[in-house]
Amino acid sequence: MGTAPGGARRASGIDVVKHIPHVVVAAPWEGDSLNLSIVQWKHLSKVLRMRTGDEVTYTDGLGVTGSGKLGHQELIRGEETEHTRARELTVAVAPPANKDRQRFLVEKLSELGVARMLWLETNHGKNRPASPPKVFSWVLAAVEQSRGAWLMETYPDLVAMSELEGRVVVCHPAGDPVAPAEADVVVIGPEGGFGEGEVPSGMPTWSLGGNILRVETAAIVAAARIVAR
Repeated sequence: MGTAPGGARRASGIDVVKHIPHVVVAAPWEGDSLNLSIVQWKHLSKVLRMRTGDEVTYTDGLGVTGSGKLGHQELIRGEETEHTRARELTVAVAPPANKDRQRFLVEKLSELGVARMLWLETNHGKNRPASPPKVFSWVLAAVEQSRGAWLMETYPDLVAMSELEGRVVVCHPAGDPVAPAEADVVVIGPEGGFGEGEVPSGMPTWSLGGNILRVETAAIVAAARIVAR
């Protein structure tokens, strides 16, 4: 193993880049430093064993990222960049029954850069979503893991299909194999499928393929296809 340019280590011809932690620090940002929560400080200093002066990247979760240095329970601000979202995509999805599956769904949609996620109220889907603090903790962890600039918006209350606004497309096995080009709201139904007449007449539908997917799988596949455009 040798040293590659930029301080990375080289193993078998592959550059291994040193891990730099990424943390979310709520706005507003004032002064030359940003205060860390006691949880963040303990994780960086005790778990990751970082020292004063080590590099840390950070975001306000609202589109701004920066690269700074670790101080004593604070970040010393460095160069900062403002980002725009690649796409304003909303995913409305019936909650899966299992909380672990809900967590997987929230984390992956957040990592993909989905702007907002809504829990959808349906005739067959009677599962309760996880508590708002729990959902927010999943979003937070996903942004820090994926080094993102935006926190995905989530809402505690179930929303009905009739409350959705924008260019809506419903994922349905009998739908068109090609999603509408302008869709900015994707709807994923419950494990039992939509009830008769639940999807409004004339609303575009989109088939994700021949297999029947789990709720969280369908949501991730649909979001990834649209975000990648």
